[in-house]
Amino acid sequence: MTERFIQSIVRAADVLELFLSAHQELSVKEISEKLGLSKSTVHGIIKTLEFRGYLQQNPDDLKYRLGMKLFELGNRVSQQFDIGKIARPVIKELVEKLKETVHLVMFERGEVIYIEKLDGPHALRIYSQVGKRAPIHCTGVGKAILAFQAEKEQEQLLAGEMETFTEYTMTNKEEIKKQLESIRKQGYAIDDEEIELGLKCVAAPIFDHKGKVIGAISCAAPKMRINEQRLKTVIKGVKQAANQISQSMGYKDVLVHI
Repeated sequence: MTERFIQSIVRAADVLELFLSAHQELSVKEISEKLGLSKSTVHGIIKTLEFRGYLQQNPDDLKYRLGMKLFELGNRVSQQFDIGKIARPVIKELVEKLKETVHLVMFERGEVIYIEKLDGPHALRIYSQVGKRAPIHCTGVGKAILAFQAEKEQEQLLAGEMETFTEYTMTNKEEIKKQLESIRKQGYAIDDEEIELGLKCVAAPIFDHKGKVIGAISCAAPKMRINEQRLKTVIKGVKQAANQISQSMGYKDVLVHI
């Protein structure tokens, strides 16, 4: 059965999603040009969103910005992220144990999104930040999630051109799929300077009560601090934390031996 969507609502969503980029304020003309819609169409959408509190107009330059209604909805959504509440003490414990930065990501509609980041004593200025999306083919968290998708989903997620971030970024689909087989067997993934030079990450998947992968946890540090001597300790800590969160989410199995 073919899904039917209401075009006006889709366009309204498109308008709101423009503000997910660096644009804090946009004029009717700018929105019209970016979406390829007429000014009259955009004006009608904007005025409706403004009426309901989803947008508000700056009286100084007459441009539009996100309204407080979205802030209210965002707070309500964050309250529903049980995984964040469950994972927070586990993440804190892992940071105290490893003395490194730890991330928690969610997997939603084919995208990996950072929802928690707790720095260790050596804070890192790295790619990740809460709310940011992560490439799925070359981050530890992305590969940890990708490895536990069905083959059809893997094909879809790896379709199209993959961005190269460093000289170590893997973009060959067949090579990535071979790596995913190993990740699935061992229960963890490693990003070795694939997203950022000098950075190494160890990640493990998180599962819900249905056995479905819903996110991942990772430890990130300069490569010199996750050397061969320390790697086993980091892997063990990350896998234990991932399993602890998964079991708290209702997962009844331990995927691999720790």
